[in-house]
Amino acid sequence: MKLLAIDTSSVACSVALQVEAKIFERHEEQAREHTRLLMPMVRAVLDEAAIVTEQLDAIVLGNGPGSFIGMRIAASVAQGIAHGAEIPIVPVSSLAAVAAQAFDETGASEIVVAQDAHMNEVYLGAFRQGPEGVPMPLFAERLQTQTQIDDLDPASASARASAGFGWERYPELAAVNDTLIGAHSTVTYPRARFLLPIGRAALANGTEIRPQDLVPAYLRSKVAAIPSQN
Repeated sequence: MKLLAIDTSSVACSVALQVEAKIFERHEEQAREHTRLLMPMVRAVLDEAAIVTEQLDAIVLGNGPGSFIGMRIAASVAQGIAHGAEIPIVPVSSLAAVAAQAFDETGASEIVVAQDAHMNEVYLGAFRQGPEGVPMPLFAERLQTQTQIDDLDPASASARASAGFGWERYPELAAVNDTLIGAHSTVTYPRARFLLPIGRAALANGTEIRPQDLVPAYLRSKVAAIPSQN
């Protein structure tokens, strides 16, 4: 299987290509540089693997939630490549990608991911480790203020870790949930290589879509609203 994974939902611009058992990747953390970085990174991994887009089986897209502009950049590139190569897109959670890396590095059985959503809120997701390390959601991803996360069982705290930049951005969130979190991972932003197993599982379940059917997971409905001129 040949899968191209892309995520620009955070300050990280991340690309990974899987060709059978081999993975080629590029990952840089530079704010507001995604437009400049993304396509050269895509070309670099394709060239390194000596394949062209028409040989891909699908594009695995980190579909947020996250930065509105960043998500649109990745979505536009994924749609353009998918249209040209006549292949599907597999949209997956960018929060799940963070959880997948944190599972790999911490050994925790649950990961709670928080990413900065601005306005004193985070994008929140919680996951348990499923088959082949694929994160399985404990509840629907949502916006969360700096308050206690009532969905988490205190009895499982010792087996639970946090991940994502939101915990660093909002220390109060970490403080009010201290008894619910047993460890703190250093994983902050999505890395595309960890989208790949999630995308393979989604493909096996038949959840791929046509490029024109892609809907980014913004969560905040008014994220792109134009302010009133009154």
